[in-house]
Amino acid sequence: MSNDLLFIAGEALFHVSKQNGEWSLKERKTPYSFYCIAADPIKGRIYGGTFDNGLYISDDSGKSWFPAGAGITNDRVLSVAVSPIEVKNGYHVVWAGTEPSGLFRSEDGGKTWEDCPTLLQLPSEPSWSFPPRPYTHHVRWIQPDLHEENRIFVGIELGGVMKSEDKGKTWEDRKLGSQYDCHTLTMTKQAKGRIYEAAGGGFAESRDGGETWMTINDGLQPYTYLVSIAVDQGNPDTVIASAAKSARTAYAPSRAHSVLVKKEGSGNWQIIREDLPNPDGASAFSLLSHDTMSGTFFAVNNTGIYCSTDSGVSWNALPVQWPDYLRDKRVRSIIAI
Repeated sequence: MSNDLLFIAGEALFHVSKQNGEWSLKERKTPYSFYCIAADPIKGRIYGGTFDNGLYISDDSGKSWFPAGAGITNDRVLSVAVSPIEVKNGYHVVWAGTEPSGLFRSEDGGKTWEDCPTLLQLPSEPSWSFPPRPYTHHVRWIQPDLHEENRIFVGIELGGVMKSEDKGKTWEDRKLGSQYDCHTLTMTKQAKGRIYEAAGGGFAESRDGGETWMTINDGLQPYTYLVSIAVDQGNPDTVIASAAKSARTAYAPSRAHSVLVKKEGSGNWQIIREDLPNPDGASAFSLLSHDTMSGTFFAVNNTGIYCSTDSGVSWNALPVQWPDYLRDKRVRSIIAI
C-alpha cells in the first residue's frame, strides 16, 4: 500500500497522496454521488456505486467514468468489493451489492455480471428491513475472505451477516452472537478465519471463519452504534471503530456527535479523546488500516483526514487544504490505491 488514498463525499472523489514528504488533496467530480468505492490492484480500475444510477468504472484515477456492463439488475449499488486473492481474466473478481438486497459477481472487470439469487432464499430473509425505508433492505457491506478463495461474507442492513463457502452459489444464514444491523466487516491477513463486524448494536467477531460469533460491547456505552472498523495489520487484537450514540447522531453533520473507540486484546473498549476533533458536529469516521505498516491507521470525516502511527494512541490531521464545503458532507468510504 502506498500513501495514496481515495475517499468519496458529495459528487466528488478525493485523492490524497504524499510525494517528497508533502501531502496533497485533489478533488475530481464524479457523475453522481457515490455510496461506495473499490479498486483493482492489478489494473488500477476503480469502481463506484450510486444510489439510483448503477455502478461506474474509471481507468484513469477518476478523471473519467463509464457505466459497468449489463447484469446488475438493481440501480442502487450500495456496496462494492474486489477480491484480494481471486483473479480471473486478468482482473480481480469484483462483487456488487444492491438495494433491494442482491449480490452480483464479475470475473471480467465489470463487463458482465452473474447474480447470486440464493442469498434471498435464506430463512431470515422475510425479517430483513432497513428502518428508514422499511419496505426494503440492502447489502451494506461485502467482505471476500482474505485466505479462502471460495468464502465470502455479506452484511445486510438490517438483516445480519451471511456467509457463502462456494463463491455465492449457496449461503449460510446469520449466526447467534453476530449483530443483525451490519454496517461494516473487515479481516486481516495476520489472522486466518477471523472476521470483525461493526453494527448498529455494537461489535461482534468470529474466530472460526464465521461458524460462531460473539458480541463484545464492554466499555462501548453509550457509543454502541458502530459505523466503520479497522484492524491493525500487524496485531489482529487491536481494533479501532467509529462510534455514535445512535443513527441520528452518526451521519448528518448538522446533528452529528461521534468518536473513535479502540479495543486491545481482552480489554474493554476505550474512547479515544486526544488529538481528534470535538465530537459535536463530527460525523462518523471512515477508517482504514495500512496493510504493511503496523500500527498505522487513517480516519476521515467531514472535519478532515487524520493519521495515527501508534495504533490509535495519538492522531495528527494530515496537512492538506480541507474544502470548507466538506464540513456539511458525509464521507462514505476511504480506500488505498
